[in-house]
Parts: sequence; C-alpha cells; structure tokens
Amino acid sequence: MEKTKLIATVNITPRLEDQVYQFIKTGIDVIRLNMSYLNHEDCTKAIDIVNKVNSKLGTNVAIMLDLEGPCPRTGEFINGMAYFNTGDKIRIYTNQIKGNMTGFSVNYPEIIKALKFHSHLKLSKGNVELEVVEKGLDYVLCEVLKGGEVYDHSKIYLSEISTNRKFLTKGDIDDIVYAHRMNVDFLAISAINSSEDILEVNDLLIELENSNISLLAKIENRRAAEDLENIVKVSDGIILDRGDLGIDIPVEKVPNIQKKIIEACYEANKMSIITAEFSSFLLKKSVPNRAEVSDLSNLVSEAIDAIMLTSETTVSLNPLSTVETIKKIIKASEESIDYNDFFKKSLDKDKKTIAGTISSSVVLGVNELGCKAVIVTTNRGRTAKIISSLKPPCPIIATTSNKSVVKSLQLCFGVLPVLVDNYNIDNITSKVKEAVQDEIKLNPGDKIIVTGGYPFKELKYTNFMKIEEL
Repeated sequence: MEKTKLIATVNITPRLEDQVYQFIKTGIDVIRLNMSYLNHEDCTKAIDIVNKVNSKLGTNVAIMLDLEGPCPRTGEFINGMAYFNTGDKIRIYTNQIKGNMTGFSVNYPEIIKALKFHSHLKLSKGNVELEVVEKGLDYVLCEVLKGGEVYDHSKIYLSEISTNRKFLTKGDIDDIVYAHRMNVDFLAISAINSSEDILEVNDLLIELENSNISLLAKIENRRAAEDLENIVKVSDGIILDRGDLGIDIPVEKVPNIQKKIIEACYEANKMSIITAEFSSFLLKKSVPNRAEVSDLSNLVSEAIDAIMLTSETTVSLNPLSTVETIKKIIKASEESIDYNDFFKKSLDKDKKTIAGTISSSVVLGVNELGCKAVIVTTNRGRTAKIISSLKPPCPIIATTSNKSVVKSLQLCFGVLPVLVDNYNIDNITSKVKEAVQDEIKLNPGDKIIVTGGYPFKELKYTNFMKIEEL
C-alpha cells in the first residue's frame, strides 16, 4: 500500500467510464473536475460514473471540484486560436469580439482600469508576454514582447497589478452550490490572494449548512504565497500549483515556497498537495526524463499527502500508463522517507487537545514497539487526520460509519479508510480483515495499535488506545 495519495484530472470523453474504471483499479484516490473547462452537465456525467465504478469495485474514490476563481481570461478566437508575432501591436478590448492576430477581448472589463503604462501581461502558461503601450476608453494597446500561440479562454497572468475584483464570482457561487447538491468531497479554491478569500467560500458553505466539503487552498500567485500562514489556518489543506506560481514569480523562488508550504502543513496538521511536473508525457514520450523522476521522488520523500495530476491525465499520450509509471515511482521513493526524523518532530508537536495527545501516544507506540498497523475508529475523521499528519511508518486503517468521512480521508498520508455499517466490534474486525488482506501484510506476532474516539458500549469509554499482538 502506497501512503502518498494520487489525484487524477479527467475530461469528458466517450471512453470516460473505462478510463475512470482503470484509474481507480490502478490506485487513484481522488478524481478532479476542473470548472475552468467543464459545465455542470459534464460534471454530473463524471460524478455519476465515479459513483457507479465505486459501487462496482467496492471503493470510495472521492470527487474534487476545482473552482475557476476570479481569473481574467481571453475571449474566443477565430478558429479557436491566434498567433501573436514578437514586435507586433495588438489590442485588448472590453467589448466581446472574435479575436485574431490583431486583438482579443477579455472576460473582465475592469482590466482596462487596472492596467498601467508598461504593465506586463502573460498568456499561454507564460509563453506569450505583452506590454501596455497605450490606453483608450475601451481598450489597451500592447506590444508583443514574446510571441506565440494563444487559445480560447487563455488565463491572463497579471503579477504586477491588483484587480480589486470581488473574489466569489457568480459562476463560482453557482459551482459551490452545485458541489453542495452533488455531495462533492473537496473544493479546490483557485486564484486566491489571501485567507479572506477562503473565509468567503466557507461562509457560503455555512449558509448551505454543509460541513462535509473540505476546502483546499491553491497557492498559485505571489499574494497567496505571502499570506501562507493565515491561509493554512483557515483551510483543510494546501495545493501548490507550481506551474502557475512559476509564471507569477521568478521560477527560482518556487522551491523555497514549496518547502515552506510542506512545513506549514505539517505543523498545522493540514494536507499538503503538490502538482506534478511531467511534461515528457505531454510531448508524447512513453517515459519521463530523469529530472522529472527525481523531482517526484523528492516530493514523496518529504511525505507530502498527495500528488495532483492535471495535464498528465488529460492530454498525455496514454493517461493510464502515466498513472502506472507514477505509482511505481511513488512506491520506490517511499522507501527513502525518514520516519525517524518525523518521529523526533512529533515529540514537539502541540498536544493540548485529547485527540492530539492520543495521536502522539499512538505514534510513540508505533515507533517504540515497531507496530505494523494502526486501526482508528472515528466518527468525524479528526483523530485519523492527526495521526496521519505525524507520519507514522505503518499504515493507518480508519474505520467509520460515515461515508463522507471515508471520502474526506482519501487524501491523508498513509490512511486506508474503511466504511463500516455500525460500530459493533465484530463488524469492524471483519471489515478491517478484508482491507488488510488486500492492502497490508500482517503475520502472527505482529503488533498493532487500536485507538479511537467513538463511544463503544462494549468498551465503556470514549477515548482509548490498545496495543495488541496478533
């Protein structure tokens, strides 16, 4: 059983059901739907397919909706794209037109006021760069500093200016309400600038009386990176989008921010998720290059919670082969995780709560006795998440009768969530045996720790920790 979780992004294709089936069989933990490219009808099809495959395979793969966010984008182009030549002058219009090599429209009319003379804009993942040389009432004139292809609805990167745009757009509000209605498990919140943006989403979920959706804050621009400490506090986890962040800030600064994010999530018991960087698969190569393998291996050795695949599973030559290759790299790289170092750090972690104290005691027992597994009975998932954040060297089997809690644990490092019908001890034992048989090898004489926070009638107390020898 690999402890590092995998998120796969999918598009709507005629073969989606077969693709999802193969992904889940291969070990994908969460399916991501990107609202920048999908509508509600598309998402409903995908969610129905995931639910169908889960039912067929007896799995609990979760759903993540990635909000588009208040992101300025280009309009549509004639034939879907245009080529901007270096040195040419092009216009950006506030009124909607079909773009071409001389100009295009934007979805955010206020951008004209926000832009200043000599402001720089980047398009097409930073491959195209423009500079403002003239402003009109309903347009700006730009010089193309670096030419290239630009496609419909390309993201516009504005690292030098603040747009003062309201964070929750009507589209995002509609998507959050839709996520609530469809029982989505995770919301990835894009284009944030501060913790206030996360709180705005949280307030809407409170209005909807939804406490099940986990909020994952995406760090993809300079302002969000600068407010990292506060963003971690109000989120359930962090997604570092290294591609977008490397466009908004000098690319050499990204590794240091990555380290800060991993450490901040560890200290706060929050999930850390990093996007993969496997361009080889996008270039129709069958294997990644050595630098890409080393990058992924280093991430895994840091014991982050999950790797998020985007283009790797949507436009690569063979998405399934991509996932299989990455799973092999993860399995090999987890052998280099320094669990002793995490154990030493865990001794200094905050233990002011009952769950924190029990979790620390569990990890102490695992390390001192060489336990082969931890079994956690949980009603809300809190104890399982804290134990996961302490990075014990053995698997964590989390049992719960709450299906939404099972889904919420799918991104936690080393956690194997198991759905049980009730909290009868015999029922839990049989379910755990099924999970262990498929995922974990246990032998006579092995020690395990059983812990939890649910009121068992048989045990007559709420919080407990037992050490057993098989």
